[in-house]
Amino acid sequence: MGKIALFLPKEEMLYQAHNLLQDYDLEVEEVKITNPGMVLDEAKKVAEHGVSIIITRGMQASLLKQYTSIPIVEITMTAQEMALLVVKAKRIIGKEIPRIGLVGFRNMFSDMSHFNELYEVDFRPYLVDNSDEIPGLVQRAVNEQCDLVIGGESVLKITEQLQVKSLYLSSTEESLHQALEMAKRMDYAISVEKRSVAQLETLIDYSDNGIIQIDGNGMIVSSNAMMEGLIQKQEKEITGKLIYDIFPEIKKEAMLEILAAGKDYSFQAERNNTQLFTMVAPIVVDGSVDGAIVTCHRMRRPQMERTEQETNADRKKYAPVMAQFSDIIQYSEVMQECVQMAKLFAYSEQPVVLRGEPGTERRIIAESIHNSSQRKTGPFLDIPCEGLDDTEQWNVIFGENGAVQQAQGGTLLLQDADQLSFPNQYRLYQLIRFHVYYGAKMGTLRKRDVRVIATVSQPLHELVKSGKMRKDLFYLLSGLELEIPPLRERKEDLRYKITQAFQKSCDHYSHYHILTEGAKIVLQRYSWPGNLFQIESFMDRLVLTAKKRVFDEVAIVSLLKNLYPDETGETMGEISENSIYAQLLQTGEKEETYTALVHSEESDKIQETLRLFCGNREKTAEALGISKVTLWRRMKKYGIEV
Repeated sequence: MGKIALFLPKEEMLYQAHNLLQDYDLEVEEVKITNPGMVLDEAKKVAEHGVSIIITRGMQASLLKQYTSIPIVEITMTAQEMALLVVKAKRIIGKEIPRIGLVGFRNMFSDMSHFNELYEVDFRPYLVDNSDEIPGLVQRAVNEQCDLVIGGESVLKITEQLQVKSLYLSSTEESLHQALEMAKRMDYAISVEKRSVAQLETLIDYSDNGIIQIDGNGMIVSSNAMMEGLIQKQEKEITGKLIYDIFPEIKKEAMLEILAAGKDYSFQAERNNTQLFTMVAPIVVDGSVDGAIVTCHRMRRPQMERTEQETNADRKKYAPVMAQFSDIIQYSEVMQECVQMAKLFAYSEQPVVLRGEPGTERRIIAESIHNSSQRKTGPFLDIPCEGLDDTEQWNVIFGENGAVQQAQGGTLLLQDADQLSFPNQYRLYQLIRFHVYYGAKMGTLRKRDVRVIATVSQPLHELVKSGKMRKDLFYLLSGLELEIPPLRERKEDLRYKITQAFQKSCDHYSHYHILTEGAKIVLQRYSWPGNLFQIESFMDRLVLTAKKRVFDEVAIVSLLKNLYPDETGETMGEISENSIYAQLLQTGEKEETYTALVHSEESDKIQETLRLFCGNREKTAEALGISKVTLWRRMKKYGIEV
C-alpha cells in the first residue's frame, strides 16, 4: 500500500479529514493546511518520504498537476454541497431571485446547470483553468451586478477590496469522503501496476535478449543489462537519445511508420562482431501507439567440427566478398521492400532462392546475404549451372574438390539452378536436407556445412508444374523465395542507373557528352529486358562510338533498333512519337527535337538503303531519288555515319 498526503486550504477541512480517516485503512503520511504559495515545496518533501498520492483541491491541485508527476486526487464539490452554499447565499442577500456569482477552478465542481430552476436564483458560474484568470472574472461578476460572489481565499481577497458581498467556498465531509474513496481505488491500481512493472523488469533484466523501450517520439526511455552488453553502452548513456542515433540501421521513415501506423519492423545489425536480429514492436494502448519495444537477439548458428587451420586456410584461399546491401540501387519502394526481405533472409540458415530476369541484382543480393550472415568469414563460391551437362554439373558441384567441398562453412551460389539435372537436384536436396553428399568413391558419404543460394528465372511452382524440378527439392527451397523486380518496374532505380552508367562510360573513355530530354525519355521508356547489364553495355557502345557531343532521342532509338532488332517490337511499345512529344512539352524541350523524331522513318530508310549499297552514297542518293548533297545534309541531320 502506498502513502497518501492531504493538503487542505482550511482548518475546518482538517477536522473533517481526521474524522473520516478513522474509517479508512490508508497509510496517511501527512494531513496539512497549505496554500498555493507553499504547496509545491510541501509536495517535494512528502515525495521524498515515499508519498505516492496527494489529495487537494482548486488552485493547489492545478499547480501540482502542472509542476509535479505525483498522482493527484482532486476534491470536487458535490451538487449537494453547492446547493447548501446557494441557499446560504440567498439568505444573506435577502432578495426573492438574487444574482449569485461563483468564481473557482473548473476542476472543483460537479454539474450545476439546473440550479436556477431548483433554487429560484440567477446563478452565474465563472470558471477558470489557471489562477491568472481569477481577478478578471471577479471583476466581470461585479460588472454584471452579482449580489454576492462565492469563492476561495484568493477570490475573497479581491471581493473585500471591491467591497462586494462574498461567501467562502466551504465543503462538508461528503466531498472529502468521495476524494478518499478515489484515493483508495487509485492506490490499489498503482499497487497492481507496481507489481506488474516489477515482474516485467525482472523478466527484462534476466532476458537473454537486449531490450530497449522508446516513447512515442522515438526517444529511449530505458534498457536492460543485456542490451548494455550487446551495444557496449550503459543505460545512462543512451537514455534520452533517439533510437536511430543508437541504431542507424533504423530509417527515420520506418520509425515514423512504427509510431504513427503501429507497424512492426525488423532489421539486422552488427555490434562488436556480433550479428543481431533486431525487432521493433509498437506499444498500442486503446488503439493509439504509445512508444515501442526494441529487442535484439544474438544470432548463432550450429557449428560443425572444423579445425582452426581449416578456417584460416579458407580465409586465405578465397577473396572476401565485397558486396553489401547498401551497394544495391534501391530508390524505388518495391526494391527497398525486396532488400528488406533479403536482409531478413540473411538471418536464416535455410536455402534462399533469388528469382529474377537476366541482369537483375541476383548476384549482388546473394553476396550481400552472405556478407550479412553468420557465414561472412567463410568462403563464397559462385557456380553457373547453365550450359553444363549432368556429368559436368556433378564434377563442378559435387565432385572431388568440387564447390561443395570448398564451400565448407560458407555459402554456395548456384546460378540458374533450374538448369540442374534431376540426379543433381536430388544430390542438392540431400546436401540441404541432411548436410551430406556422396563423394567420387562409391559409398563414400561426406558431411558438409554449406548454405545454398540458388538463382532461377521462373517461379519454383512453375518449374515443378512443367516437370523441370523435383517436388522434394521444391518444398525445401520454396520457403525463402525472393523475387527481384526488373528495372522497368522500378522507375526511380532505372533513372538513376541510366545516369550512372552513362556517366561511368563518359569517364572511362574521357568523353564529354550530353543526353537531351528526348533521349532520356526514350531511355526511361525502353523496357531493358537485360536490366543492369544491358544498360551498361548499351551506354558503353553509345559513348565509345559517338561522333557528336549531344545525343537526342533519334540517336538513341536508332542505336536501340540497331543493337536489338528482334526485341524492339515488344520492348519499345511505350516509345511513341505522341507520348514523347507530350512529355517533351512538359519539360520545355525545343520543338525541333520532335520534328527530328517525326522524321525518324526517313532516317531508317536512308540507313537501310546505305546498307543495301554497302555505304555507296551515289547509288543510295540515286535509289532515294535525291541529290548527293541532299543525302549528305540528311545524313548529317540524323547523325548517320557510314
